[in-house]
Amino acid sequence: MRLVIFGLTISSSWGNGHATLWRGVIDALGRAGHRVTFFERDAPYYAAHRDLCSLSHGNELRLYTSFDDILPEARRAVREADAAMVTSYCPDGGAATEVVLGSRGLKVFYDLDTPVTLDRLDAGQSVGYIGPRGLVDFDCVLSYTGGAALDQLRAKLGARRVFPLYGSADPEVHRPVAPREELRGDLSYLGTYAADRQEALSALFLEAARRLPQKRFVIGGSLYPENFPWAENIYYMRHVAPPDHPAFYCSSPLTLNVTRGAMAAMGYCPSGRLFEAAACGTPILSDSWEGLDRFFTPGEEILVATTTDEAVAALSRPAAEVAAMARAARERVLAEHTAARRAAELVAILESVSAQ
Repeated sequence: MRLVIFGLTISSSWGNGHATLWRGVIDALGRAGHRVTFFERDAPYYAAHRDLCSLSHGNELRLYTSFDDILPEARRAVREADAAMVTSYCPDGGAATEVVLGSRGLKVFYDLDTPVTLDRLDAGQSVGYIGPRGLVDFDCVLSYTGGAALDQLRAKLGARRVFPLYGSADPEVHRPVAPREELRGDLSYLGTYAADRQEALSALFLEAARRLPQKRFVIGGSLYPENFPWAENIYYMRHVAPPDHPAFYCSSPLTLNVTRGAMAAMGYCPSGRLFEAAACGTPILSDSWEGLDRFFTPGEEILVATTTDEAVAALSRPAAEVAAMARAARERVLAEHTAARRAAELVAILESVSAQ
């Protein structure tokens, strides 16, 4: 299968969750014999923080500065493809949609930010990556979020065929490794700053750090403001590159997952960090949201907390008990949530829609 994708970025993992997901899935597609061309606008922010310049296994990354300049090539690539896709936050979503809808192959939209999309619609705000006709003209719509979000994509945007395609981990990248002293902590948290995560982060991480001054807390991620309420026992890494994620996770006996507010409210929206950390064999403490038990069994494969007291209690759990949960979670990810599994699901969805 030949697939063309017009997306946000795959070349830079700074300040977004799209890049890591696409790297694993596209690599898995290539290993399976499929071929992907990924069109990405060469935005200054991502260019300044680029940590990938080419794709492997015959896949192609096509960086461009102007969509008008790339238009003939984009049309040719789509014309030769079995399926063409536009994703949420594609900076040229409108123009890319026109190209995709003019193709003879499958026309696909993938919303990796469904709760944000739906929240904006409810607030009467424009959604730049979706045109005035919504999603009615696409042959199928994929959503990073499942559950009620799928019904809302049908009702509010006219999507005809909707399928969940969740996050994943790449076992070639995300695996147990030796800890690093400079990353060592008692509780770690890896994530870009987001205002709608702050309430949960404060309860489960910042307040826990204040109550446990003898323990070391580590945050990795970009975009944290100058007035962020740091404490003396909180250590900050401005950016953790994807190849360093395993060492980051494995350098603490417990890592925290915090879901963005809109996504937690919608449910069925697992962060890619959940699967990454589990694949690395690191025990996970997560905030609570509907559908979490669809991916991990609370109390057996993952710890769940909604209050500071519960977070503090999780940090005092016996090491052997927490390690057993981590082993079970890793087995679950390797069986159900790998990039290869998601790539196979994507191909199966496209083949099914094509047959219809």
